[in-house]
Amino acid sequence: MSFKRLGLMLPLAEWAETMGYSEPTPIQEKAIPQALVGRDIIGCAQTGTGKTAAFVLPTLQRITRSKVIKALIVTPTRELATQIEEVVCSCAGYTNHRAMAVYGGVPYAPQARKVRRGIDVLVATPGRLLDMMRRGDVDLSAIEIFILDEADRMLDMGFLPDVKRIIKALPQKRQSMLFSATVSPRVLDVINGTLNEPLYVEVGRPATPVKAIKQAIYPVNAMQKHDLLVELLKRRGLDRVIVFTRTKRRADFLSRVLSRRGVTATIMHSDRSQSQRQAALAGFKSGRFRVLVATDIVSRGIDVDGISHVINFDIPSNPEDYVHRIGRTARASADGIAISFLSNEEIGNLRDIESLIGHRIKREQLTGFEYTGQFVPNQNRTANVATKVAYDGGARRGMKRRAKRR
Repeated sequence: MSFKRLGLMLPLAEWAETMGYSEPTPIQEKAIPQALVGRDIIGCAQTGTGKTAAFVLPTLQRITRSKVIKALIVTPTRELATQIEEVVCSCAGYTNHRAMAVYGGVPYAPQARKVRRGIDVLVATPGRLLDMMRRGDVDLSAIEIFILDEADRMLDMGFLPDVKRIIKALPQKRQSMLFSATVSPRVLDVINGTLNEPLYVEVGRPATPVKAIKQAIYPVNAMQKHDLLVELLKRRGLDRVIVFTRTKRRADFLSRVLSRRGVTATIMHSDRSQSQRQAALAGFKSGRFRVLVATDIVSRGIDVDGISHVINFDIPSNPEDYVHRIGRTARASADGIAISFLSNEEIGNLRDIESLIGHRIKREQLTGFEYTGQFVPNQNRTANVATKVAYDGGARRGMKRRAKRR
């Protein structure tokens, strides 16, 4: 199916083709025709499947140019805001619409001046948008289309009160769309009553990683994680790698370890300034840095082509974060590899992840690496035993101690 057959006007269909879409993705094929006729939509699809274009294309077709904001896109992080802005501005070049993103961490005044001069589409993070609303620098009274992107992440980051205040300020008569990789009951509770008979568009099993991602678990002693990572990065094929850690402090320390051991690495987390985060992402995209060390706070704001591997240095405690982390690779139909380092203390987190995604992830070991202090299981003996503890001895004792504490 071509984009023109979805009902898109020729300039927008041409833009989609220039962006490398030979045909609409499943979420685009299902959502765009309904969005074009004004339906409210809840869109759920795996990461990297073209959700942004699924709401940008019909939005630009439905709104007319004006000196007031006609479409509002709210997203949780600065990185997502800038990336959505890039897509909107690129597409708007074919329709003559004006668009911009506003977010914190950068000077307020230049953003406010540009908004006051007049734009058609505003992309915003909740905090900066509310600030502009309080100061009278943004007018939402003419909004015709409202889009909430990554709503579940909004809740995880504590933006629920902000989102409710923003929605309350919008005109009641509007089209509303919500897009996310996961749509939890909490999200549905938040939007209940704000959408008008929404169409639920789901592509693939909720919270299921993209099929093109090869997943593997590397059981390892917690004290050997740094050595295992460095040894792994010596291997061929790990060209552009994102490594996720549990905390900002661990990200900083890991980046220093990698740099000392000859691996070019940079960092992204919430304590970094906006300019630092932009510089890190730019350096990673250009190839100046081979490794980007990041925390979950920005896991959904990283959209870089050609990421060969995602490595979970720490397994996340929230299983849905695992899905979003590994979704940074295998984007736009490419292949990718996700590797997770598993220590004794993280077995419970892994079981939650495997329960969510509906299958057991293959256990592997790195050939040539000298593991110490624990047994790494033979995959042939453990692959089909869902309740098998990942390693003997210390893991079993650790689980018993944890059970006693409870």
